[in-house]
Amino acid sequence: MTTHSHAYDETTDVELDLTQGEDSGDSLTGHDEYDHELSTEGLDLEERQALRRVVGMSTELTDISEVEYRKLLLERVLLVGVWTEGSAEDAENSLAELKLLAETAGSEVLDGVIQRRKKPDPATFIGSGKVSDLRSLVASLGADTVIADGELAPAQLRNLEDKLKVKVVDRTALILDIFAQHAKSKEGKAQVELAQLQYMKQRLRGWGGNLSRQAGGRVGAAGGGIGGRGPGETKIETDRRRINTKIAKLRRELKSLKGKRSTLRQERRRNLVPSVAIAGYTNAGKSSLLNKITGAGVLVEDALFATLDPTTRRTTASDGRVYTLTDTVGFVRHLPHDIVEAFRSTLEEVADADLLLHVVDGSHPDPMAQIQAVREVLAEINAIDVPEIIVINKADLADPMALAPILHREPHAIVVSARTGEGIDKLRELIEGGLPQPHVALDVLLPYDRGDLVSRIHSEGSVEQLEHTADGTRVTARVHPALAGDLTPYQTA
Repeated sequence: MTTHSHAYDETTDVELDLTQGEDSGDSLTGHDEYDHELSTEGLDLEERQALRRVVGMSTELTDISEVEYRKLLLERVLLVGVWTEGSAEDAENSLAELKLLAETAGSEVLDGVIQRRKKPDPATFIGSGKVSDLRSLVASLGADTVIADGELAPAQLRNLEDKLKVKVVDRTALILDIFAQHAKSKEGKAQVELAQLQYMKQRLRGWGGNLSRQAGGRVGAAGGGIGGRGPGETKIETDRRRINTKIAKLRRELKSLKGKRSTLRQERRRNLVPSVAIAGYTNAGKSSLLNKITGAGVLVEDALFATLDPTTRRTTASDGRVYTLTDTVGFVRHLPHDIVEAFRSTLEEVADADLLLHVVDGSHPDPMAQIQAVREVLAEINAIDVPEIIVINKADLADPMALAPILHREPHAIVVSARTGEGIDKLRELIEGGLPQPHVALDVLLPYDRGDLVSRIHSEGSVEQLEHTADGTRVTARVHPALAGDLTPYQTA
């Protein structure tokens, strides 16, 4: 994240009671009160008004040189979330994921707090009464940025910045920032820029009258007359028009790139090459799995959204059939809609696949939430009907008891470890069994000078029996109609 330091020089003596409020019920409350799941109906006053400190939010810095380095480059951020439904564990898992996102973007997380509310406050997200508490916490910690665990409306963003006197960003802006850092290809950069511009267009704001001045017509006593007439646009309208022009240009560019990607997919279909897409939560091990199965050599890093650009590799099944494996962009809960729209051409690799490997991080505290978040995105891109294999990765780090509910609920699930190789051979068998099977059965006798047809049967069809005779190679196989037409002259009686 780009550092914008906001000086906050107001001196206040801040003493926050982080355990409980004795009289007002308006303090930061401890962890133990909310260990059980609460309904959003009928909340007590203290429950509705309290910010609760989330343990373990501070970024751990161990090396001295690392500390010195981060003091120079990293933003010091404070996380804030609103717990509206589910259990305390769900709310804390969401904030823990926000912490990882913030650190991936290049921030030092100082602390994180959650407020229990029925719904976010429409003006300030956490409620006007709690903004003053948050402002005191920002001052005491020396934070220069506040990150909200949710998408803020333009008014909420403006009100929070005005009251907190530091930069405020939301979860959507944070994810867009990470995408901007990690996009490498021309298509990826264009997709990210498009999503950022769509997000920014709704959040343009002026400072005082800076963006509201305009010329045009008679502007009265304030000035104007000759030389004061112009296009009649305010500065903010000019910026919005420029953004719209840039968005239109990016859409044309992406449409051209989409055509190239579609051409490659059509070529694979023409050659009857089955495709397998790897999708799943970010940092679940998709790239590691692709490397393990195909030896692709794709970047592997323990970070969120380390790889954004899709990678396709060809590999061969045990029966000789050729198929492709495509690694796609990772998903995350509440993935911004602008990202889904911008990356739609990339995500079509999943929708057009013959088989989907849905990779889940088995070591995550809540893997079922990961599965649900990914399926929500798959539904948006019309890929929910693609045959699916749930691949629970990181078996070497996972608790077998935590994986039992997933294996019971998902009939097509397998536990593997891309690092140790556990379960990879069985996964290959499942993939081969899930590939579309050729449906034309043939028994042919091919002359020895037609080895090209034998090779095509191996790569495009499924060989059931092969025998070398004095007259040629006799093959019993199932093939696609296009290949069946070439083999018909050699059919046996």
